Amino acid sequence: MTNITNLSFIKTAKQLQRHPFHLVDPSPWPITAALAAFSCALGGVMYMHAYNNGGYLLLSGFSLLLFTMFSWWRDVTREATFSGHHTGAVQKGLRYGVIFIYSFRSAIFFSLSFELFFHSSLAPSIDIGSMWPPKGIVVFSPWEVPFLNTIILLLSGCSVTWAHHSIVAGYKKQATISLVITVVLAAIFTGFQGFEYSVANFTLSDGVYGSTFYMATGFHGFHVFIGTVFLSICLFRLLKSHLTQQHHFGFEAAAWYWHFVDVVWLFLFISIYWWGGI
Repeated sequence: MTNITNLSFIKTAKQLQRHPFHLVDPSPWPITAALAAFSCALGGVMYMHAYNNGGYLLLSGFSLLLFTMFSWWRDVTREATFSGHHTGAVQKGLRYGVIFIYSFRSAIFFSLSFELFFHSSLAPSIDIGSMWPPKGIVVFSPWEVPFLNTIILLLSGCSVTWAHHSIVAGYKKQATISLVITVVLAAIFTGFQGFEYSVANFTLSDGVYGSTFYMATGFHGFHVFIGTVFLSICLFRLLKSHLTQQHHFGFEAAAWYWHFVDVVWLFLFISIYWWGGI
């Protein structure tokens, strides 16, 4: 009886609403997210400068951030899947927001990373022997692990596209298989990246080459990890039948993110591994 009453209330509310947009209810998650981000930043600084309880503050802020992310995205999933608030106009706005984030925030950061790398490599200073790579640095061969990781990422891009087309066509089994393949390939890429770091003969503190290499590849690896989590959540939602032919923007955002990761890796492979190692 209660479920019927709730459904009737939702239907009545939709009939009274004369616009296609979603006016969200008051939520505590923006405040908790701000507190978590501040705690992470302050705790990280305190921890790196050996202040007392800096590590505890960092861990507490990170835990609060994870809880906020889970709770906030849970609410968004409910609004989209069960409440029907994500109309065509709302999905359009979400797409614009995701494109803006990918195009400006991440693209600008990686552009700065490439600018720093080329600034140091095209005109190496006398401090590093006026040569690139600097003297004493044994670089990776681009045709070993880096090339293998390139193939893995390109294949994962193909499989995530396969999953997208399967969802649009209503083929849940194919979408599940292709999404599982994508997540497995992403995990393999991360494993090879970790192996590469473990056998490297230079570290983050080894001059400009080490700092630019690890900053660019490490930040990309962080994006791969986030994308893997993103796709794993989409796989879980697909198994729960949350993603339909008409409403699957969450997966679209994950697929766009993954293609962005692929494109950035191609630039990394060509500039840092291949050209930078000549």
